Amino acid sequence: MWTNGACDKALFNFFSHQVIKGQWATISTILSGLGSKNKTEIMILLKQLALMQGGEYLLRDVSLQFNTGQKIGIIGRNGCGKSTLFKAILQQFPIEEGELSVPVEWQIAHVAQETPSVQRTALEYVLDGEVRYRELEAQLDAANQANDGIKIAELHGQLQDIGADTLEARAGIILNGLGFAQQQHALPVSRFSGGWRMRLNLAQALLKRSDLLLLDEPTNHLDLDAVIWLESWLRSYEGCLMLISHDRDFLDAVVNNIASFESKVLRHYAGNYSAFEKQKAERLRLQEATARKQQEKAAHLQKFIDRFGAKASKAKQAQSRKKQLDKLVQIIPETQESSFSFDFFEPEKLPNPLVHMEKTEAGYGDISILKNIQLNLVPGSRIGLLGRNGAGKSTLIKLLAGDLAPLSGEYSTSAGLKVGYFSQHQMDKLQPDMSALQHFQVLDPKATEQALRNYLGSFGFHGDDALSPVAPMSGGEKARLSLALIVYQKPNLLLLDEPTNHLDMQTRLGLTLALQSFEGAMVIVSHDRFLISAVSDDYYLVDEGQVSRFDGDIHDYEKWVLNKPGTEPKSSESASSNVSRKETKRLEAEFRKTVQPLKKQISAGEKQMEQCQARLTELQETLADTSLYEAHNKEQLKTLLAEQAQLTGRLEEAEQSWLEAQEALEEADHEFRQML
Repeated sequence: MWTNGACDKALFNFFSHQVIKGQWATISTILSGLGSKNKTEIMILLKQLALMQGGEYLLRDVSLQFNTGQKIGIIGRNGCGKSTLFKAILQQFPIEEGELSVPVEWQIAHVAQETPSVQRTALEYVLDGEVRYRELEAQLDAANQANDGIKIAELHGQLQDIGADTLEARAGIILNGLGFAQQQHALPVSRFSGGWRMRLNLAQALLKRSDLLLLDEPTNHLDLDAVIWLESWLRSYEGCLMLISHDRDFLDAVVNNIASFESKVLRHYAGNYSAFEKQKAERLRLQEATARKQQEKAAHLQKFIDRFGAKASKAKQAQSRKKQLDKLVQIIPETQESSFSFDFFEPEKLPNPLVHMEKTEAGYGDISILKNIQLNLVPGSRIGLLGRNGAGKSTLIKLLAGDLAPLSGEYSTSAGLKVGYFSQHQMDKLQPDMSALQHFQVLDPKATEQALRNYLGSFGFHGDDALSPVAPMSGGEKARLSLALIVYQKPNLLLLDEPTNHLDMQTRLGLTLALQSFEGAMVIVSHDRFLISAVSDDYYLVDEGQVSRFDGDIHDYEKWVLNKPGTEPKSSESASSNVSRKETKRLEAEFRKTVQPLKKQISAGEKQMEQCQARLTELQETLADTSLYEAHNKEQLKTLLAEQAQLTGRLEEAEQSWLEAQEALEEADHEFRQML
């Protein structure tokens, strides 16, 4: 077949070489340019649309339109109807009311949820996603067997029109970008696990020529390197993209419109996720102000009716006010979706160090994955692990969790070490027939049911939800339950391996805030850049069997992945380092001891500012009472004003102290890193 010819192989080698050189930005236009053949401004139209599930409305009276070239982020809490909307677009879900139309000539690509365990190679399976190519290929085989020269020429022309001569090369590049090693392209699909099969389905969707691309949380089964690659690919996709995601950094980089599920309505916002947050906050502020004015008007009308309704002389006016009140269309101030928040308990012990590794080797059986690991985890260590999928990040996490024994080298832990380990594997250990409450009753038999139910409520398991079995729970609910079990045990070392999979935006934010105040040590692997950058103080790169400090932040790592994938990033473990590893650890310990007073000053300042601000707020509310300004309340007013002035001064002093300590800490940290 011509697809296996020298020309195709040469093209594949060329594209692969460009990927190796990091020239994705140069070739992504070539790849995605073949993704959409229709450049006209045809639209997806939602007209008074309503979707229902289980007798409840998911959406009601929604009218929107989306055009070719738009990239729309679909956001909302888990279970609000985002995936159902996709099913309706694919005509897999009934529309109760209204209309939903997609141009009939549009080709739609989406990620299949099932992957058959077949013996076809990964590359051939991805090529199967381009159905038109397979159809023409089969017709060409038949024409060759029939020796029909005219038909053969015609089919070659059609194959050329769909870019078939570059198809295998493009499929290979997509597989590489999604984390498949070159030798894995020839492996049968049956050899891959569920997460890797989902990547194959994603590769199929990306390869298919499409006018509309539907992606439902595509980053769930990807590592950070693959997320960065996919982000770059989607930016150059020329069709209409509808993307369900809870990853704010991913949305910010890819989409130019947001469709937000809010109280059974789909609201449209122009711009990326950051622009959406600003617009929604302003809309809620204005709506709340309007609702407040309406409530004041209603109260005024009601007061008149109550006062004069029984008087004959005012009966007509009272009746008029009553009609006005009845005609008011009630505006209920819409609030932000209920947030998810919790706090980690203070660890019972914080030994120092928690874990010490010196020239440690880790792996499975006789297979070594990581060598010469040098790591010292102390209270306050906050490490984000970077590196491609399969490089050994999870191996290091399992070593720290005690699931793997070191193959060689020094590995010691403190007697008071208590590990909290979150991973997909740990979630799978939940008992399917047991409820959330029963899991805690087994964990802590002495605790009262009410105490446990109160605790579960802080993780979103209210009422009967705490009594429901685990088996039918969503991935997000299982993740929240696993987190709740970890937090309850008061760990002093947190190991988090992709903790945000299946979590919605509110839950991710709650987790981020909780982790920022965690007092123990933490090691995290995550493709959610907002989370990992918000909670990590140091980054370590796992690459080519080594674990080394990464000298940079998440943005530096993105550049490294896209532009210099073959170049080792600068690390403190390089031969040019001015300080030995052992000396570095000693200096780090001394540095933490030196800056401890600054950290305490910052913490004390924050606490004092919070207390002053809370009391000032109370005073402002009290001083708003006009009766205070009457003559007989003169002394009370004087006392309150004096307290207000005193608190304002204390607040300013606390702010100045906090600012000075914060600047000193940042300067000390900068100088310390420069020294290393």
